[in-house]
Amino acid sequence: MTTDKIDIHRGLADVYFDRTESSFIDGKEGTLLYRGYNIHDLAEKSTFEETSYLLIHGKLPTRSELDAFDVDLRSSRAIPDQVVEIIRAIKDSHPMDVLRTATSALSSFDPDAGDNSPEATLRKGLRLTSQVPTIVTTHYAIRDGREPVAPRNDLSHAANFLYMFKGEECDEDTNQLMDKDFILHAEHGSNASSFTARVVVGTNADIHGAITAGIAALSGPSHGGAAEGVMKMALEIGEPENAAQYVKDVLARRDRVMGFGHRVYRAEDPRARHLKAGVKRLSEEMGQPKWYAILEAVIEAMKPYARRGIHVNVDFFAGVIYYLNGIPEDLFVPIFAIGRMPGWVLQVLEQQENNILLRPRLAYVGPEEQAYVPIADR
Repeated sequence: MTTDKIDIHRGLADVYFDRTESSFIDGKEGTLLYRGYNIHDLAEKSTFEETSYLLIHGKLPTRSELDAFDVDLRSSRAIPDQVVEIIRAIKDSHPMDVLRTATSALSSFDPDAGDNSPEATLRKGLRLTSQVPTIVTTHYAIRDGREPVAPRNDLSHAANFLYMFKGEECDEDTNQLMDKDFILHAEHGSNASSFTARVVVGTNADIHGAITAGIAALSGPSHGGAAEGVMKMALEIGEPENAAQYVKDVLARRDRVMGFGHRVYRAEDPRARHLKAGVKRLSEEMGQPKWYAILEAVIEAMKPYARRGIHVNVDFFAGVIYYLNGIPEDLFVPIFAIGRMPGWVLQVLEQQENNILLRPRLAYVGPEEQAYVPIADR
């Protein structure tokens, strides 16, 4: 039972298990492409709806194609009353636990339940993309002792989310910044949650099961919790002049500074820069410029580590955006899930195209075969 000749790739690091047309990541150069389109172009020129179409259908839409796609998304935002009652019953649970449970429950009410064809999976995926923001804001309202704000079909995906969260429309700049945040989180290759979704689909389970599992994977702090951690760090620092000592103390304890470093990037996370200006503007508009100043001070304190490949990641600025919008810290990861929905749908559809059971092996390092001893003789 020797394993001396077996190469172990812990965490499946650098193991390619399939081919993809979804996204390309060059961690050394800091490049991210969605379906061949640079994230810099999409973040500055596209919308979440258009980017979702690109990811799911593999091409940029025409105006008529985008309009039809958007109509489908807007018309699917409501969730069944029975799911609302489930949310009421578990309202004291963590928002990610509520999101996971409610997403699973939606499968019982979907008109395509039981149909795993690519066409039905696409329809279910689009409905889930529209319904996840409603789950998040419904739970937020219920646990706060309020009735949920019903979704509107005359607002964009990002604007409708903020409207359901706040109960009032936000200005265009705030809506666009949230839209950009969703675009930047929409797809990122075979990360833990996307890989989990593909493993589930590999068994020929349905998309509700796959995305429920993806949400469970995202809930772990090693995957989706960075934005929440950055905001907690900023609150602990308190003032910009405290940042350098804070960073020094954290590193002396051999802890990590939240929002820095990434499993695949050794250069700048290409998504990070697109939220930086938004944080600066939002901080100033809301009369709280110190939050941006704190983040800048942390970046300055971390400069010596950039040559080791430790750079700011996308979540470094995201948490402050959510905080300035009045969003509680435990909703930061559910917002990540809202943005990631089209990526999960894409990963599910792509896995279905040439499906195979994902079954890696473990190298056994336990004892050699042993003789069984009856319990009376032990």
